[in-house]
Amino acid sequence: MARLNMLNLNFGPRTHEDAPARHISPELQLRRSVLACLLWEKQFYEDGVEIARRIAELVPKVESEKVAALAIQAREQMKLRHAPLLLVREMARHRTHRRLVADTLADVIQRADELTEFVAIYWIDGRVPLSGQVKKGLAAAFPKFDEYALAKYDRGGPVKLRDVLFLSHAKPRDAAQAGVWKKLIWGRLNAPDTWEVALSSGADKREAWQRLLAENKLGALALLRNLRNMREVGVEEELVLSALRSMNAARVLPFRFLAAARYAPQWEETLEQAMLKCVAGQEKLGDNVFTR
Repeated sequence: MARLNMLNLNFGPRTHEDAPARHISPELQLRRSVLACLLWEKQFYEDGVEIARRIAELVPKVESEKVAALAIQAREQMKLRHAPLLLVREMARHRTHRRLVADTLADVIQRADELTEFVAIYWIDGRVPLSGQVKKGLAAAFPKFDEYALAKYDRGGPVKLRDVLFLSHAKPRDAAQAGVWKKLIWGRLNAPDTWEVALSSGADKREAWQRLLAENKLGALALLRNLRNMREVGVEEELVLSALRSMNAARVLPFRFLAAARYAPQWEETLEQAMLKCVAGQEKLGDNVFTR
């Protein structure tokens, strides 16, 4: 029989490796869970579904203003996409948090496909009517996007952009935007001039890349991800360097530059300068991170 009258020092919270831990407030737990995860992706110690469940449980325990601020910080500063949408969805569940849903949702939706992603998250437990605050937030976000953005993300799937338009009752800013939305409804948007469309058309790859670069048709992430492809087909180096110097990398995370430098080491110096510009808000990045 096991002895029970023994000193037990294993009281209090423990880490996943059973080391002593400290209690932290629900707000700090929520911040740690949101800012240290890519939603629904498995981590070393925790399953992604468990993290999402913990976020949902913590939202009503934290003041609504702090949850809203965290959602905006996660999207704008940490460049996270799905975690802020989940926060807003959970805010919509609770009477104490609903009044901030519309404004927060309109702020965190910054790419056209996030309109459909949010509705998909809203319906993850079953299709239910959208709340008034959610409709208001979606309606405020929808006019942000022009025909190019809508066409780029007008994809197949359970939730489509036209569905969100109908559900939210969004109002166009002017007659031109109303015309674009009619084309969206009828599936007649002009094909976006993206690198995927350009290359799939059968055009010469070198010429296609050079045209897209010259016309400034590549976003920062597309540019960084395709440096190796451009190098392999012999794109003019000055075009690439000019695009790297002038690109808007405000929403690109630093690791993207590091990955690009591994595949295009000849443009390492320009990539480093672009990354330093991207993270200019930090006090110190360190010396030559590419060669550490």
